[in-house]
Amino acid sequence: MVLLLALALLAGDPHVIEVVDDASGRGVPLVELRTVNKTRFVTDSAGIVAFDEPGMMDRKVFFTVSSHGYEWEKDGFGFRGAAIETKTGGKSTIRIKRLNIAERLYRVTGQGIYGESVKAGLKAPIREPALNGGVLGQDTVQTIAWKGKLWWFWGDTLRAGYPLGNFAASGATSELPGKGGLDPSVGVDLKYWVDAEGFSRGMVRGLDAPPGPIWIFALMILKDESGTERLVADYVVVKTLGVTLQRGLCVWDEAKEQFGPLSTYPIDEPLHPGGQPIRIRDEDGERFYFPSPDAIVRVKADWKAVQDPKQYEAFTCLQPGTRYRKGQAKLDRDAGGTLTWAWKKETGPVTEKDQEELIKAGAMKPAEAWYRLKDREGDRVLLHGGTVCWNESRKRWILIALQAMGRTSLLGEVWYAEAERPWGPFERGVKVVTHDKYTFYNVVQHPEFDQDGGRRIYFEGTYTAEFSGNKDPTPRYDYNQIMYRLDLADERLKPAQPGR
Repeated sequence: MVLLLALALLAGDPHVIEVVDDASGRGVPLVELRTVNKTRFVTDSAGIVAFDEPGMMDRKVFFTVSSHGYEWEKDGFGFRGAAIETKTGGKSTIRIKRLNIAERLYRVTGQGIYGESVKAGLKAPIREPALNGGVLGQDTVQTIAWKGKLWWFWGDTLRAGYPLGNFAASGATSELPGKGGLDPSVGVDLKYWVDAEGFSRGMVRGLDAPPGPIWIFALMILKDESGTERLVADYVVVKTLGVTLQRGLCVWDEAKEQFGPLSTYPIDEPLHPGGQPIRIRDEDGERFYFPSPDAIVRVKADWKAVQDPKQYEAFTCLQPGTRYRKGQAKLDRDAGGTLTWAWKKETGPVTEKDQEELIKAGAMKPAEAWYRLKDREGDRVLLHGGTVCWNESRKRWILIALQAMGRTSLLGEVWYAEAERPWGPFERGVKVVTHDKYTFYNVVQHPEFDQDGGRRIYFEGTYTAEFSGNKDPTPRYDYNQIMYRLDLADERLKPAQPGR
């Protein structure tokens, strides 16, 4: 102990390196600084690195600078980096240019969200800057505003010890902005449900299902048969990513503070809740719409209806009463041969992937396609999940969705688009975030965080090396949630904004 204390005193204070956005002056998270001998440092959510590498202090050190969607200028030799005098107790600032239209703000989950700031003795804006709920990694968020708070649920959750984590869904709440919660530009103070060891505990219990990871989706607030307001979610039990063991609905138990079983439905049933639901009132009452990312499945916001697949409707071009089968799909055409896209009960949806198969097979003409998102050059953009939210500023439905097979990453590029209806069609899009050979899946917009009348919106996604081919995961950040902010007044979004 005496030796460790002596070494700590000899080390002195670290040299604080702050990386900031050259336009806003705000610290930039997830910027990698590498020394000549390949030692890597990654900025925390404040854009801070506390540099105290033995043998590298009080001398000039060259760092290469890199970050997804941000750029550091090249020098005369083609290097993107900066030479810094690493003085003990000193501070240096690196200003980088943002290429992304959306601004990266902070990491929401995981260990060391402000770890470098803590080491540097700096104040962090959240209550638990180093470790909250024992969480090291967390997959795919679902949120809903209920009982005056924002409720958060995630999938697989990792911890430092063994067993490696919780695979029965995790949960937390936070105060809403303006009602005791932090400004969403600053961060989120999460209050996890934890077990006796202080680790984020399982949120789904009591299912009569084979053992396997449990994921929940489609959070909905409904009144049960007694008129009591309940929180309901769709769940899936899996063996592996491609093998499902059970599907159903679960309901929140206030006394146990966890979800319990409500009902099940067939694994291959295409009409069921999913994604981040939208609740819309029209002349027929209230309905839930389920984006995937287009909101092409809906059901009445009714306790019994939500549990009955026969009450669901799909916006589809299939003949009523049929399901999509590759090579056998029965398309709904009128006497003149016009393809009919409409809301139909007991009829399967046609996804974007299905549509591409139909076009390739010659069963559907490209001009008949419902999914038609293109970039400013007119090239098709295939989507892979996302959310749709009403935006008061634009008076339209806003799509924030992930691209499949993007230019820089298989599943790492995020797009923005608008439409008159939540089920589309979304026709023109603009890429707002890119990740270089890294995945950023299951992106989710948080309408509760909208600011300036909807001009500024917030969204997050799961940052992971999975499915990317990247063999060098980012320390602390990998398999966690990262928040972005998008200013809808940005001129670069104009191609996606009809009517401007």
